[in-house]
Amino acid sequence: MTIRNWVKFFFKALLIGGAVTGILGIFIRWNDIFSKPVANGEWGEVLAAFVWLVIIGLTMSIISQLCFFAYLTVHQIGMNIFRTLRLWNWVQVLIIVVVILDLIVFRFGPNAETSGQVWLYGILLAILLVTAFTTAYFKAKWTNKEAFISALFFMIVITTVEWLPALMVDAGNIDSWVTLLLFPFLAVNAYQLLVLPKYNEQSDIDRQKLEERRAARRAAAQASPKK
Repeated sequence: MTIRNWVKFFFKALLIGGAVTGILGIFIRWNDIFSKPVANGEWGEVLAAFVWLVIIGLTMSIISQLCFFAYLTVHQIGMNIFRTLRLWNWVQVLIIVVVILDLIVFRFGPNAETSGQVWLYGILLAILLVTAFTTAYFKAKWTNKEAFISALFFMIVITTVEWLPALMVDAGNIDSWVTLLLFPFLAVNAYQLLVLPKYNEQSDIDRQKLEERRAARRAAAQASPKK
């Protein structure tokens, strides 16, 4: 990917993370940080809270992008170790199953003390899985079918790794944070998976055009009469 296209890729992912966290944060954390300032007409406090959420979203986007490029390296290492894509895919499927079981038994289970929390964590798990399968489906459809398992692995395993600190925090209002932070990770990760080929393709086109311009300049310089 060229620097120009990487910058576009980076900032669009950054904006997605900030926008998703800021907008959803208004609804998810309304009772925690917005209801009282709105009731009192403290609009400066409301704006400050919204900006704070956007900054958190920008930070989550940066974490997602770092993890994405780390996964690309891990994927290549996995291919080199297991030699064939089929074997590496089976390993990824096994890791996916382990991660889902870990989420249910060791992350959601201890925190789900009420029926409301059981429903909350069940819905969050469903959102994670539905988003992962949907993203993997379109990734396979738009590129090649062999990409399905790798995309599913990234959307479930890597998103869970990014989400894990929120799941392990023992603090007040943890349910709202767990809920809120899932969405920027899912949004940014899905964006990266689905649009990366577009930016790679555009980078190839840009490099080809650059080579054509350089060749044209060299041809023009050779054709021009020497003084």
